[in-house]
Amino acid sequence: MKFQVHKAFTPLFEDDWDSLLNESITNVPFLRYGYMQKWWQTRGGGEWHEGSLTLMLAYEDDQIIGVAPFFESEYQGKQSLLFVGSFNISDYLDFIVKPAHLQDFLSGLLNFLIMKEGTVWQSIVLYNLLEYSPTITLLEKLTKHLNIPLQIEELEPAPYIPLPSNWETYLARLNKKQRHEIRRKAHRAEENAQLLHWYIFQDQCSLETEIEAFLTLMAQDETKSTFLTDLMRDQMNSTLKWAFNKDILQLSFLEINGEKAAGYFCFDYHNRIWVYNSGFDSRFREFSPGWVLLRYLIQWAIENGRDVFDLMRGGEAYKYRFGAIDRQVVKATINL
Repeated sequence: MKFQVHKAFTPLFEDDWDSLLNESITNVPFLRYGYMQKWWQTRGGGEWHEGSLTLMLAYEDDQIIGVAPFFESEYQGKQSLLFVGSFNISDYLDFIVKPAHLQDFLSGLLNFLIMKEGTVWQSIVLYNLLEYSPTITLLEKLTKHLNIPLQIEELEPAPYIPLPSNWETYLARLNKKQRHEIRRKAHRAEENAQLLHWYIFQDQCSLETEIEAFLTLMAQDETKSTFLTDLMRDQMNSTLKWAFNKDILQLSFLEINGEKAAGYFCFDYHNRIWVYNSGFDSRFREFSPGWVLLRYLIQWAIENGRDVFDLMRGGEAYKYRFGAIDRQVVKATINL
């Protein structure tokens, strides 16, 4: 196994990267080559202002068998390697490697980083690993063997809903109060709105218009309005377009009386729905448009054979009211 450092995203290895991801220990949209490239172009929408791309690829017989998608930057007073995508807008991150190659890859990577002549890296900071990632267990073993410190820190919950084969089974899993609330809010909107319609956007010709409509809904929330700087809007815009072109975008809207009342930006990837962001028009608050649209999206996912409805990072109460199960996202820090 040989390691090479690449200082730029090169389209020549995009296909190999994504093909390896399909068989990797963690297969999430945030690890796709195109997503990471878009993230790097804006440094996460301006989250990072300084840094140098440091992609570390492992090869065997000229074939990519592992990717450590790093960039280097000063972090907490140390020159550090971090995952591209760290840390606010990419919910899940990890190394890209098949399970059978993980131990050799991580062992080789740590030795490469420790032994590399002229190295200035003082730490490796791995944000947003899912708690069950095999990376964590193996890093504990390898760092202990190498006698280098490793710190694992829980960051926040990332609730998800395992989906059954039909809608009624899903409802039966909820407690009576939750089930009643989901039905009540949907019925109230359907009965009291003069016109209620929801849809998943699919028309290339209106892509720009629909993206702008979604970002406008997002910006109605005061916190999200502050979040949506010009650079972050560029990041969101390019990610939406990339996902659409790769056929993994699920951009949906609920319209009430002919106006957009709610929108969800999800990824439809690897037979799962990944709920990335949302926006609501406060004028329609009485109809609970976000809640109602989420209900429709869960039912759509069940009826279309998706396995999981992933509500991703954040422990908001509404996620659990829809029957989400908890798990944690963690940060692993290795001091070299």
